[in-house]
Amino acid sequence: MKSGIYKLIFIIALSLTAYSCNTDDDNNTNQDFNGTYNGTFTVEYANGETFSNPVIVSFTKENAYQSSQNNDFFPAGGNGTYEKGNSTINFTDINFWLANFDWNLILDGKYNYSKNGNKLIISANKNNVGFYKYDLVKQ
Repeated sequence: MKSGIYKLIFIIALSLTAYSCNTDDDNNTNQDFNGTYNGTFTVEYANGETFSNPVIVSFTKENAYQSSQNNDFFPAGGNGTYEKGNSTINFTDINFWLANFDWNLILDGKYNYSKNGNKLIISANKNNVGFYKYDLVKQ
């Protein structure tokens, strides 16, 4: 009789453990980014200068991305692959770039993100140089 109770307790504990691993934060990694997003790119430099321009960022099911480029490099663009975490996204740009501008303007590296419906915000404080933000809406 005791072994039956222990088995029941073990099964309940195992079930509760498995259920508790499925939190809302884990569901963030399953959010669908696929599609095209229009919005605004803004960089706020540590010296107080701020630059802002329209931007388009596209995501595919194959974890590929592409960001538009403006002539003044605000933003510089970028394309490659990405990996999502609970609240971060890591972009890996595949392009070769000249060294004549702030490379943090390339959509590359680790960013924080938040997604609410069709609204997606991607941002990062990069190398104590500035705060880089993509404020986007899915089309």
